[in-house]
Amino acid sequence: MSRPLLFLDVDGPLNPYAAKPERRPDGYTTLRVPQDSGTPQGRREVSLRRRTLRVWLKPEHGRALLRLGYELCWATTWMGDANRWIGPVLGLPELPFVDFGDALFQERPDGVHWKTPPLVDYANGRSFAWVDDEQSDLDQAYVTAHHRAHGLLHHVNPRIGLREDDFRALADFARSLGTSRAIG
Repeated sequence: MSRPLLFLDVDGPLNPYAAKPERRPDGYTTLRVPQDSGTPQGRREVSLRRRTLRVWLKPEHGRALLRLGYELCWATTWMGDANRWIGPVLGLPELPFVDFGDALFQERPDGVHWKTPPLVDYANGRSFAWVDDEQSDLDQAYVTAHHRAHGLLHHVNPRIGLREDDFRALADFARSLGTSRAIG
């Protein structure tokens, strides 16, 4: 049986962006990422103004994630850029990512988060856990109705990011599936 997927959001779980802006959380490092509109003009303007996005990351999280026994996958608006900016700080190998395409930031009339249907599609019947700071009961109901395997939607407080109890919950879920080699 294959390992379950672990869909990783960056901002909230890995980057506690909602923490007090003047105080970096203990154990975190600061990463400055250029804000780029993606256009040649935008790149030139960024280089002139040096605008950066502050990201706080805890390098220990990478080792902890790798020990969980999941197949890791980025599920973030960073998409492939998470491999360039986030993964190296955490010591993660290059990971697959969900390309949200036209669903990116598109509000749904049913209140389901725009990430939820693409994640269910990407999982394609595999069990998964999804760590994010934006899921709701509507998302859990969608997963229950549209996904034929187990799905854990694990909410992480964006003021504090991933903590030991979050890692325990993820390890417990993987063990409940009988596929984990999680190291506690």
